[in-house]
Amino acid sequence: MKLSPRIQFLIKNGLKGFVWLLVILAAYFIFKELVLSYTPDAWIDKIYAKPMMVYLAYCFSEFFFGLIPPELFMIWAINKDTIAHYFMNLTFFAVVSYIMGYATFLIGQFFYKRAGFKRFRNTLLKEQWPLLKKYGLFLIIVAALTPIPWSAVSLLVGSAGYPSKRYLKYALFRFLRFAIYGYIIFQTHNI
Repeated sequence: MKLSPRIQFLIKNGLKGFVWLLVILAAYFIFKELVLSYTPDAWIDKIYAKPMMVYLAYCFSEFFFGLIPPELFMIWAINKDTIAHYFMNLTFFAVVSYIMGYATFLIGQFFYKRAGFKRFRNTLLKEQWPLLKKYGLFLIIVAALTPIPWSAVSLLVGSAGYPSKRYLKYALFRFLRFAIYGYIIFQTHNI
C-alpha cells in the first residue's frame, strides 16, 4: 500500500520532530550531569528566580518563528515546581503558541497582495512557499505537529489568503503536539 504524498510528508516531519526532541533531551541530560550536578544553585537560581522573563522569552520566541524550541520551556517547567504546575505551564505554552500563530496569520492576511510583502515572502519564506502550494492546509497540521517553524507557516498561510476559520480549526493540532511532547518530557524526567 502506497502512502499519499501528504501522509509521507507528515511522517517524515514527524520523525524529524521526534529526533529533534531526543536531541534536546539528550543535551539536557548531558548538561544536567556535567554542569548542573557540580554547580546547581548558580544555574537554577538565575533561571527560576525570574519566571516572568522565561514567559516573555517564550512569547517572543513563538511570535518570531520559534527561535527557541518549545521543548526547552517544557523542560524548564518540569523542573520548576509540582506536577500540577508543570501541566498548567504546558497549557499556557500551548495556548500562547496557538495565539501567536494566529497573530502571525493575521499579519499575513493584512499584508496579503501587497507588493512589498510578496518580496519578503519570496525571500525569507522561500522554502515554505512551495510547500504551501503543494500541500495547502495540510501544511498547517504538519507545522502544528512538527518542528517546521509554526509562526512562519502561519504567516505564510495568512499571506496566501486562507480563511481564518479553516486556519483556526486546523491549528488546533498545535495542542496535540504540546500534549504529546509534554507527556514524553514528563515521562523521561520521571525515569
